Amino acid sequence: MLDRYVVPKLKAPLQRVAVRVQEWGMNADQVTVVGFLIGVLALAGVATGHFLIALFLLFLNRLADGIDGEMARQSGSTDAGAYLDIVLDFIFYAIFPLGFALYDPGTNALAAAVLIASFVATGASFLAFDTFARGREIDHPDFAYKGFYYINGLAEGTETIIAFVMMCIWPQHFVLIAGVFALICVVTAINRVVFSYMTLRGTSL
Repeated sequence: MLDRYVVPKLKAPLQRVAVRVQEWGMNADQVTVVGFLIGVLALAGVATGHFLIALFLLFLNRLADGIDGEMARQSGSTDAGAYLDIVLDFIFYAIFPLGFALYDPGTNALAAAVLIASFVATGASFLAFDTFARGREIDHPDFAYKGFYYINGLAEGTETIIAFVMMCIWPQHFVLIAGVFALICVVTAINRVVFSYMTLRGTSL
């Protein structure tokens, strides 16, 4: 819901950082992998109860995700790079809540499982549509910067990061935060499935 407003404001500073990182000799795919490894460290930080460290690593992970996209656009994006970025992003989104389950299994495991399941639903709802949208040349101008057809909704990248930040600041309320955000994700997934189905029905070949 917020990505279309937040992402354009971050574009200019990310472009400047991307130029500097390229001057260091790194390419977009390398930044993607480094960002993911930082995300794995964030999982370890959560699992061991070092929530402020995990919050800082979360920030670095998301910064890397913004930088690699700008680097790809400056040097020429590739399907391989877009694929790597999408896959590692989704793995990160899944393992971050897992850290809270590892930290306190008795209290957090069920809420983490429900949240991860809701992430699967939101991801599947637009990634599956992307396959057919490409074949029918369906464009989405609001998210033209992404390497796939992205369907907007209540739960997007910005909202997910806000939820993760809240979990790090108030880990004692993880169950509540995860439960509320999982519900938002489910509503988003339902909306995307209905939109995708109706769109494909109207553009069937």
